Amino acid sequence: MPQEVRAVIARAKGEPVETVTIVVPDPGPGEVVVEVQACGVCHTDLHYREGGISDDFPFLLGHEAAGVVESVGEGVTEVAPGDFVVLNWRAVCGRCRACTRGRPWYCFDTHNAKQRMTLTDGTELTPALGIGAFAEKTLVAAGQCTKVDPAASPAAAGLLGCGVMAGLGAAVNTGGVGRGDSVAVIGCGGVGCAAVAGAKLAGAGRIIAVDIDDDKLALARTLGATHTVNSRTQDPVEAVRELTGGHGADVVIEAVGRPETYQQAFYARDLAGTVVLVGVPTPEMKVELPLLDVFGRGGALKSSWYGDCLPSRDFPVLIDLHLQGRLPLDAFVTGTVGLDGVEEAFARMHRGDVLRTVVEL
Repeated sequence: MPQEVRAVIARAKGEPVETVTIVVPDPGPGEVVVEVQACGVCHTDLHYREGGISDDFPFLLGHEAAGVVESVGEGVTEVAPGDFVVLNWRAVCGRCRACTRGRPWYCFDTHNAKQRMTLTDGTELTPALGIGAFAEKTLVAAGQCTKVDPAASPAAAGLLGCGVMAGLGAAVNTGGVGRGDSVAVIGCGGVGCAAVAGAKLAGAGRIIAVDIDDDKLALARTLGATHTVNSRTQDPVEAVRELTGGHGADVVIEAVGRPETYQQAFYARDLAGTVVLVGVPTPEMKVELPLLDVFGRGGALKSSWYGDCLPSRDFPVLIDLHLQGRLPLDAFVTGTVGLDGVEEAFARMHRGDVLRTVVEL
């Protein structure tokens, strides 16, 4: 029977979010209802509120979540009621050209629940990234649920659902950081700090964190950075080269998404090195690089989609590493709020003094 639960929506562009009652339908074939325990407040949720993703208002916000499966629809075998799961926004299809070539982390036909959650008057809601987890319960596709060890705290585990996985995967999966490599990370917000943690996990020998904020650089040090560069006062390209014997880093991860920082990343890498773009640019941004430099420096210029992760493969392993004390997911949780605190969390995000505020239910 459909259920009424509390949730946070963005009703119109730029307006403050609202806590309202929504209707969650029973799960249909291939669908799951999850009782949400925690959900991180991500920049993407703010982009939805500001109309930067689409204009398909009203949006049901929240997507970086963990919780417990309450009920499943027909044909669901991946999870069962009572399972502790992390939600993801890339449920792979298993049939597209990427999946059939053995590269499901690039799946070109990811999917969500077919039914829509609604307001009590029947107005359909658009769930953020197909999840909508600023809610006591949410309806998702079964493939968006990954079962993990319930010993992990929901607040920490849920962060794998977006930002932490994006940054960590940019280092480990996309960048292929290996033992002894030198790595530079430009931009040390939540995603950049996760890239630092990923580089440490992969055994990098030198990890250089670059940002304009000393507090963020200090936090990057706690997560594994061996050196820091404040690019307000130092040329980041020259600083990275100086710290790598004059050569540049083997892997440079750009976690800002701006043309000027991408150019810094390009020139801060070693010959035949790798640049990974995980920061998200806006549509009007363009990069100009001399084509001879692109050719002459060799190596690889890559973009990282969600850390090129495969949730069913990566989430359980990363939770296990967290529980072993090798991946400090708890360090990314700056503070917690209830459902009524989302607007406050957006304000803190604007001030830049958090990695993640987490909504706990």
